[in-house]
Amino acid sequence: MAMLKSTVVLLLLVLIGFVGSEAPPPRRILLDTDVDTDDFFALLYLLKLDASQVYLEAVTINTNAWTNAGHAVNQVYDILYMMDRDDVAGTSTAGGCRYRQFIPVGLGGRLDIDTNFGLRRGFLPQGPRAYSPFRQPTVQQVMIDTISKAPTTVFVIGAHTNFAIFLMSNPHLKKNIEHIYVMGGGVRSKNPTGCCPKNATSICKPRQCGDHGNLFTGYTSNPYAEFNIFGDPFAAYQVFHSGIPITLVPLDATNTIPITAEFFSDFERRQDTFEAQYCFQSLKMARDTWFDDQFYTSYFMWDSFLTGVASAIMRNLNKNGGENEFAAMDYLNITVVTSNKPYGVSDGSNPFFDGRAFPKFNLKKGGVHSGHVQKGLLDPFCFARNGKGKCQFIYEARIFLRKCQVLNLSQQRGRFNFTTQFPYYKEVIYKPDFGRKKLGKPVVFDMDMSSGDFLALIYLLKVPVEVIDLKGILISATGWANAATIDVVYDILHMMGRDDIPVGRGEVFAMGQANPSFTAVGDCKYIKAIPHGSGGFLDSDTLYGLARNLPRSPRRYTAENSVKYGAPRDTDHPELRQPLAFEVWQSISKLMKPGSKITMLTSGPLSNLAQIILKDKNASSLIESVFVVGGHISHGNSDKGNVFTVPSNKYAEFNMFLDPLAAKTVLDSKLNITLIPLAVQRQVSSFSRIIKQLQLRRKTAEAVFARRLLSRLYHLKQKHHRYQHMDTFLGEVIGAAIVVGDSHLKQNLKSKPISIMAAGNVSKDGQIIIDERHGGSVRILHSVDSIAYYHHFADRLSNKTQSALIGSFDEQKRIWSKSPNHISIVPATRHLAAVPRRSPPRCRSHLAAAAALLAPLPAPPTLPAPPPQLPAPALLLPCRAAAGHRAAAGHRAAAAATLSRHCRSPPNDPRPSAAAAALSSLFPLSSLPSPLVLRRPRGAVRGLAAIRRCRSSRHCRPSRRCRLLVRGFAGASAATISRRLTAAALAARSRRPSLPPRRPRRRWSFAGILVSATGWANAATIDVVYDTLHMMGRDDIPVGRGEVFAMGQANPSFTAVGDCKYIYEP
Repeated sequence: MAMLKSTVVLLLLVLIGFVGSEAPPPRRILLDTDVDTDDFFALLYLLKLDASQVYLEAVTINTNAWTNAGHAVNQVYDILYMMDRDDVAGTSTAGGCRYRQFIPVGLGGRLDIDTNFGLRRGFLPQGPRAYSPFRQPTVQQVMIDTISKAPTTVFVIGAHTNFAIFLMSNPHLKKNIEHIYVMGGGVRSKNPTGCCPKNATSICKPRQCGDHGNLFTGYTSNPYAEFNIFGDPFAAYQVFHSGIPITLVPLDATNTIPITAEFFSDFERRQDTFEAQYCFQSLKMARDTWFDDQFYTSYFMWDSFLTGVASAIMRNLNKNGGENEFAAMDYLNITVVTSNKPYGVSDGSNPFFDGRAFPKFNLKKGGVHSGHVQKGLLDPFCFARNGKGKCQFIYEARIFLRKCQVLNLSQQRGRFNFTTQFPYYKEVIYKPDFGRKKLGKPVVFDMDMSSGDFLALIYLLKVPVEVIDLKGILISATGWANAATIDVVYDILHMMGRDDIPVGRGEVFAMGQANPSFTAVGDCKYIKAIPHGSGGFLDSDTLYGLARNLPRSPRRYTAENSVKYGAPRDTDHPELRQPLAFEVWQSISKLMKPGSKITMLTSGPLSNLAQIILKDKNASSLIESVFVVGGHISHGNSDKGNVFTVPSNKYAEFNMFLDPLAAKTVLDSKLNITLIPLAVQRQVSSFSRIIKQLQLRRKTAEAVFARRLLSRLYHLKQKHHRYQHMDTFLGEVIGAAIVVGDSHLKQNLKSKPISIMAAGNVSKDGQIIIDERHGGSVRILHSVDSIAYYHHFADRLSNKTQSALIGSFDEQKRIWSKSPNHISIVPATRHLAAVPRRSPPRCRSHLAAAAALLAPLPAPPTLPAPPPQLPAPALLLPCRAAAGHRAAAGHRAAAAATLSRHCRSPPNDPRPSAAAAALSSLFPLSSLPSPLVLRRPRGAVRGLAAIRRCRSSRHCRPSRRCRLLVRGFAGASAATISRRLTAAALAARSRRPSLPPRRPRRRWSFAGILVSATGWANAATIDVVYDTLHMMGRDDIPVGRGEVFAMGQANPSFTAVGDCKYIYEP
């Protein structure tokens, strides 16, 4: 093909060896990346370089390609935190799907890149920086701030969208850009991937062999394209034709030197730094999950090679313009093809011209940008008769860099990883023991991970297990969040102590949207209706900036896999494999008792449920009922749906629109379906009311988190027009309450025959109509008591029953930062010194008695540091006062036995011998140093109790119970501890007098308050009751609203009105 209008680009041909030269003056770098695996190799390499020569000023993230904005920005923040470079600015953007649909979504694609194959959360430390709406600087602002300060060199190792917009919007700042280094394109390259061996039979069919490009998902239609340039061809054209000096590192260079088995083995043997470990583990997972056996001839370090080339050139600018002994360079005239001939023919494919009165960006009609633009994987225009695609996107050099050596250097090394960030890090799995409890209704929750779904999940986990037995969670990745957000689900379950609940990853494409020949890619016909930035994927993936506040679960998505489940090979830990939604369903089905049935709650697209219906023939007999949150039944032209991003579709609701074929499959089935439509969701979508109810109640960890999330959504809705749809998510929570079946909600249900449109027309798909002739009968919820719902939701989350076991990541950090053996031996003087000087007389008398008893004791001895492996926690042991009578000399064994019987470990403590270990060290059968603050006669016990109470109270009440805080003990073995305590107990049994049983005290408490509205105040005055209880700190007392009419005065046909015969009498 003849070259179009071109620009001069410095083309790098060969670079082999290790980069190193004399240091030039420091140069400022801005890195624009799409955070693919090889991209953070490049980032880490830049951070390892001598800052006096090359200094990374900022990182901007392009999320039009291999990663999603929310996950990418947090991974970059964590890498910078590990490398102690929180000074580097960073941000991201998002885009459409015309070209992005060529990138796989699930395994091997964006899911694995977002999570770095599941390694990111398990390895990278979590720092203080995180994405937050309106606090995150925009990518353009970061570029302007960085480049305007001083001359800057720009590295582009992803799609060119960010930088092209900057150049078009800020032409006056071009003078501050010294040079542009680009990795991308293929000029004269020949792809070695997919070539048949020399001795292969005729059965072997070459795939990409010899192609200029590397677009492996669409090489049959476009054999010329390379991913970085193809991600935004027009943006690449603007960069190449900007007039700024450009050095290109194309596939011509990277294809010549793949990752070899020898390189891999060398890297595996030497991983001296955290950054080297992270890179190797990532590279290993990429190899182990590669789709065929040609990893060593197919995988290259593409983008990361550029950093080595560019740094070598920048260091040698004073030597023949950057030439050095490791690289040979040449100048070529090249361009970027943005459209295909014939030009100027409007065929509906070109968004810059077709359907516009004036071309976008003032482009010229009939010019090089006005031809056919490839629309998808199977664009008919792109296929030629000879079988070789004719759509072109040409771009481009050749290097090798032993990057593992640089990553292992000691300078600028990473400080720690996630497990070494905390000195006492330990993974804990919470699995509740329900004992003999009779579990309630089995429920499976199918969610698309919108913010409302997470609130519904917390609500379901708060419902007593005697009412709801949550069997499993199915994740739909066809809705408001990307598949990698499944990690947030794991964190919620960990917070609530339910690591036993299985989570299954569902479909990543709506029904009929996956490519038949390669299901990892597909169309974005419906999912493109979800905003990518504000109020869309970016916010859902990060839970509006609050996801990193949740405690970190040891469970997380991982790309680990096995041959058993269709993988090409077993990885190192196939037992950690992320189960699919249908597999979780099958597992739950097998464990169900005979005659038991499952209730399904769906709050998202119905992709997973439709697959279950189609694959499992017994599903209809196993499912008792289905509650579907979604759908909209319009009652007039003004009663519109909520698909605000598709103006032509006025009456659809998102959950139905995002997968209309799946919705049709479910609604046409014979299942017992209850529809909770948009109209009811709108009845319970008042942010102010539900936030107020949460503020008035007890502050459990889950209630605090829910209130923070709701407050953030409400604030965003008030602040910016892009967040006007936030009430959509609040309304989704009602589904969980309906499944529980609370009678106070006053549900109004009616059965109607309905049908859903799913003909492939985005202007009609997802709309529900009443169809008397062909529609299936569905129960439809028409109304609920919204006020009762707000109270019910707040009461449930504020109840201490089934509350969070660990409230936040900050709480986890405190636990992991303090030694579990941090137990003190406290001298008496410590207690006395802590007492205020001005104490009541009663306190002083007890203090004097305690001082007289304890003052003669010498200072405590210095004990050796306990072994780090000892599991005993910090114990606050409740003890009988009778132990004090046996703590004197000659009765230490008896005191040990008494304490061992009455000082128990905390409930559900997995280490029952912790208290015994502490007591054994305090009361050894051999000699015991006397200066320990242990129980002397009763006066000492009473005095120490008074001391503790005097710290925070104005009165003293001597107690028959004492508290002993002990710290540090010798590391006796479990067998030794057991022998000593047994001997002590046997020795003391005959001498210990029995304690008389206590007489139980009769106590009174409020069980509840009933408010009658037939008296001196109206029903609305119930809020004064709530305020009074809140003032007195008794938000736990339930308040019930009574009748508003006297008996016999309500209208029999309509009880909301009635007679006032008595209420208005004098």
